[in-house]
Amino acid sequence: MDTKELLKKVRKIEIKTRRLSDAVFGGEYHSAFKGRGMTFSEVRQYQYGDDVRNIDWNVTARYSEPFIKVFEEERELTLMLVADVSGSTLFGTQEQMKREIITEISATLAFSALQNNDKVGLLLFSDQVELFVPPKKGKFHILRIIRELLEFEPQHKTTDMAAAMEYLGGVLKKKAIVFVMSDFMSANYQKALQIVGRKHDVTGIRVYDHREEELPAMGLVPFVDQETGKQRIINTSSRSVRTKYAAHFKENAAYFKTAFTKADAGAIDLETRDNYTTKLLGYFKRR
Repeated sequence: MDTKELLKKVRKIEIKTRRLSDAVFGGEYHSAFKGRGMTFSEVRQYQYGDDVRNIDWNVTARYSEPFIKVFEEERELTLMLVADVSGSTLFGTQEQMKREIITEISATLAFSALQNNDKVGLLLFSDQVELFVPPKKGKFHILRIIRELLEFEPQHKTTDMAAAMEYLGGVLKKKAIVFVMSDFMSANYQKALQIVGRKHDVTGIRVYDHREEELPAMGLVPFVDQETGKQRIINTSSRSVRTKYAAHFKENAAYFKTAFTKADAGAIDLETRDNYTTKLLGYFKRR
């Protein structure tokens, strides 16, 4: 992609997603996430009605009377966008591929954070961390993130969600709002996700295409695995083949729901035909 074409695409994404974030998500993002982060301020003597869970036992023992920790709202939050760039995201039977939808959602969330003067960071992953952009503020930083989402070429094509979560847990020191966007065609990431979920406010957005859910009967059809490059001829007229295909999809979907529920994290299922604006807005309102 040459520079002129890239700038044109960045501008197109900016116009579309910034309008959405300005008109729809700005206030909802603020109400859903602002004030959820609390930072220690001071200690003071215990007063009737204070939460006993905030008692500072070290200070209490020193002065032989109860003292509590006082916390205040963190006015500056960090939004971390974690985006899957593996081969399987380069699929879509509608107007857009899964990766294009992930890019638009990321840009919309980033501009919503920009409105609230929050930092935004980016992590792109396949079966390894492909790119980490540390959180920063400002419009130029947001545009850089959009450029990376549009033009980045990953070195690997397979997926390892656990590796991304482990890396994230190591680099994010302060509590952050984390959106993980992927088709979640990965396994064994529940434990790593739970560790991240203990410290950060995590939401998973599973983007999938309806043709991944159900295989139509079309006879012998050549298939290419976008992650491994392997080619196979599949008999789509076989009932057992279609049943196994649907079962594999349901297994991945169920694991996604279970993993995020056990990590006390939010979860959104988004089919490529869905309006992601409506889905995100509904999620923000439910929080």
